[in-house]
Amino acid sequence: MSDMFSIKGKVAVITGAAGALGGSLARHFAANQADVIALVHRPEQIEPTLNQLQALGGNPACYACNVMDTAEVNRIADEIVAQRGRVDILINVAGGNVAGANVMPDQNFWDMKLEDWEKVLDLNLNGTVYPCHVFTRIFAKQGAGCILNISSMAAYDALTRVAGYGAAKEGVSNFTRWLAQEMAVKYSEKIRVNALAPGFFIGKQNRAALLNPDGSLTERSQKVLAKTPMRRFGDLTELNGAAQFLCSDAASFVTGVVLPVDGGFSSFSGI
Repeated sequence: MSDMFSIKGKVAVITGAAGALGGSLARHFAANQADVIALVHRPEQIEPTLNQLQALGGNPACYACNVMDTAEVNRIADEIVAQRGRVDILINVAGGNVAGANVMPDQNFWDMKLEDWEKVLDLNLNGTVYPCHVFTRIFAKQGAGCILNISSMAAYDALTRVAGYGAAKEGVSNFTRWLAQEMAVKYSEKIRVNALAPGFFIGKQNRAALLNPDGSLTERSQKVLAKTPMRRFGDLTELNGAAQFLCSDAASFVTGVVLPVDGGFSSFSGI
């Protein structure tokens, strides 16, 4: 691989690193010799996460961190800088859906729980904004840094059911574009902010919506694949290359981009 795509030795902070997507990215970055700083939600997730990363390479570390607690994020950020001297990359993966913020086919809008609407907005939007608020201070002092956020296909189109999640991820996309110009214009053109918009991947949260108990496709998953030119679901590892590209010097003139990794879903009308 050309050195321009290298992330070797880069200090990469990854939130949500004990989850499926965050864990996949953390392992990929560690295997490619980045020094991964994994932020996990619960203390009991530290040891297994750290063991996995240490087996792959680099010089990893792991902290239990509530990304909604800015005082806690600030404390950890200060500790990272004290120990490592800098931070090169922030990848915001912490997020997820909240069932009560969905509106299912047999429900009405008024059945949606407003408290869960607030939870899903907090988890996905503020869970991205708050770590950015902390680490951009470090990037501004350094004059360089890279942020990668996680948006969604639900931000490209108003997908049925996921009302709260879609609104939150659209907020992530808009915030990504805003923060990109803010950092470049006011601080340094070497501070870049981008996002990935994953297409449809089968995971714990959406398995029941996409697969029947016997493993066959649900009506919803049939609609998804009909609008996906590749006619298949993605594998989480297929996000790794795009993430590495956006965090490497190969993307030195790329900022404010929300990159779909979706098998063509976002570009296909279905006709």
